[in-house]
Amino acid sequence: MLTIHAADLLVTGEPRWSPMPGGAVLVEGRTVVSVGPREELEAARPTARVRRWPGLIGPGLLNLYGPELLERAYHPDPREAGDLGSEPITGEALTTLGMTDSRWGASARRGVQRMLAHGTVAVAGDLKRPAVQDAVYRAGLTVEQRFEEPPGPPRLDPLAGGRALAEAMNMPLLPYEGMDATFAVFDVPDEATLAQRGASTCVATVVAGRLLYRRR
Repeated sequence: MLTIHAADLLVTGEPRWSPMPGGAVLVEGRTVVSVGPREELEAARPTARVRRWPGLIGPGLLNLYGPELLERAYHPDPREAGDLGSEPITGEALTTLGMTDSRWGASARRGVQRMLAHGTVAVAGDLKRPAVQDAVYRAGLTVEQRFEEPPGPPRLDPLAGGRALAEAMNMPLLPYEGMDATFAVFDVPDEATLAQRGASTCVATVVAGRLLYRRR
């Protein structure tokens, strides 16, 4: 199925490509077919389904804290909120929970959903727990190497601290042959506002053509 994802601004992450007002991404299956002005893509592919999003379409983000957020933190089930709250549990409090492999897997699935809600499509760092690895790969996120410890503390928002999109993206959003249609949409007017407000402005995350997160 052909789908055109359109927004007020398209940012590919490739320095040679300027931000494109009224830009869009044409997706077929799991791959990017083309990027360009929405009107041109709609005219070229009139049978394509069109999804119109507010704000900015840009590359998906890389979270540097894969092990810290998924293997050294517990993301409570909403049914546990009364006892454990809703924020990730770490440190000494984590040691009292009696974590099992199945509980680590469930926590990682919830952690991945929180990452997707911040435009994350990849995590960095070695994941050693099979249950966590399974949760990440089943969601479609990729795991990237990191060659040094990132500055702390671990954060769900890859743009925290005013990081620019170019610093936090996993890879540019371009129609290279076989390129996965992986990107995020943020409800902001431009890159400067995105850096200021952060990735909590994410309204949609697409990984290999699949809409894995959509803000309700």
